[in-house]
Amino acid sequence: MPRPRSLTDDQLVAAALAVVDRDGLSALTMRTVARELGVATMGLYRYVADRQALELLVVDHVFRSVDLSLPEGSWQDRVRVLLDRLRVAVARHPGIVPLVLRHRQAAPGSLRLIEAMLSVLTDGGLDGTDRVLAQRTLIGHLLGFLQNEHFAALSGPGTIVMSELRPDEYPLLARTAADARSVTPDEEFRRGLDVVLRGLTAT
Repeated sequence: MPRPRSLTDDQLVAAALAVVDRDGLSALTMRTVARELGVATMGLYRYVADRQALELLVVDHVFRSVDLSLPEGSWQDRVRVLLDRLRVAVARHPGIVPLVLRHRQAAPGSLRLIEAMLSVLTDGGLDGTDRVLAQRTLIGHLLGFLQNEHFAALSGPGTIVMSELRPDEYPLLARTAADARSVTPDEEFRRGLDVVLRGLTAT
């Protein structure tokens, strides 16, 4: 008779997120999560097969935390709400951005969110390959933004260095980088998404 489970998936996810939030993604191992939970490393394998399975649990948890009930309004506004909710969910634990990129198509919670987005796009009159490209373009905007926000933020050192380039050698880059320093992450995400949605509406 198998031994009863004493740890839940929620506890495993909480421990993994605690490790990543405190020490970074590189610190996420079966050993560190077991230590966080106060169990033997080998004991952790009773619950997850390996680190990849643990990562998948974490990503699935993030996607499942997104509220899929959407307000009334245009399909564009509902897309904005859905993507912003996912952005906020990931931002609570920015260290997991690479895991979201790696496992987003394997996590059941991700499939639920994609289905919700496809429903909104269908309401907007998109189908066939138009719907395929719209969904991929919107997800591409979100994933690109997450990488930029957490690994190459406009407020980061890269923008500062570029804004201080010699204007006689890089006139447009220096000016654009200087302008970029005043753009908040919220403005970057929302105005960028507006550009994408205008393009989709025009098709």
